[in-house]
Amino acid sequence: MSRPPRLRLITVDLDETVWPCLPVIRAAEEAVQAWLRDRAPALAAARDTAGLRAHRVELARRRPEIAHDITALRRASLAELLAAHGEDAALADAAVAVFLEARNRVEPFPEVVEVLERWRRRFRLVSVTNGNATLAATPLRGLFDHSLDAATVGAMRPDPKLFHAALALAGASPDETLHAGDDPRLDVATAKGLGMWTAWVNRAGHPFPIELPRPDIEVRDLRALDRWLEEIDG
Repeated sequence: MSRPPRLRLITVDLDETVWPCLPVIRAAEEAVQAWLRDRAPALAAARDTAGLRAHRVELARRRPEIAHDITALRRASLAELLAAHGEDAALADAAVAVFLEARNRVEPFPEVVEVLERWRRRFRLVSVTNGNATLAATPLRGLFDHSLDAATVGAMRPDPKLFHAALALAGASPDETLHAGDDPRLDVATAKGLGMWTAWVNRAGHPFPIELPRPDIEVRDLRALDRWLEEIDG
């Protein structure tokens, strides 16, 4: 296994890397649906959570200029649907606030806080995500030097803008940087394309896609990655 020089920066994906995402998203969407039943019953009757999701996908095709900003996309989709069903489109802001409040009720995987606390004493840490969790409203607040998302930089991975921004903020070069993430394409392939070191956090034990470049290390959790970092530092 190749080993990097002394690392200065670790970039870390959020959803499914440091916390489970899908249960949180489902709960947040259900919270919005319950809110709509009370405040916008015509829309709630016409579109369930799957129907709302389908409209967002269709709207992203029509409005690619906001497709990278999933909060803006959700707001625009709700406003359009509210108006189409005779409801007040201005309710979209409040509905999005309901979603975001529930979206931030994440629970990190058991080892994450402990490992990040150790890493921040040795490395610069930057979180990178295509999602819309607000890190400062989660149990991981204060553990990263910077938090970047697709809406802020103007593009979703696999566009490399998130990584370029992280490198610039930390003043680090790609070969001084390790990225840890769960997605073979968005995390591993994109980071490797920039010359970064990569760790595939494969909690579910999936096979790695044979058509993609392999990560430098595959781990089941951040604790295993921490042990590897201790070895290469030693």
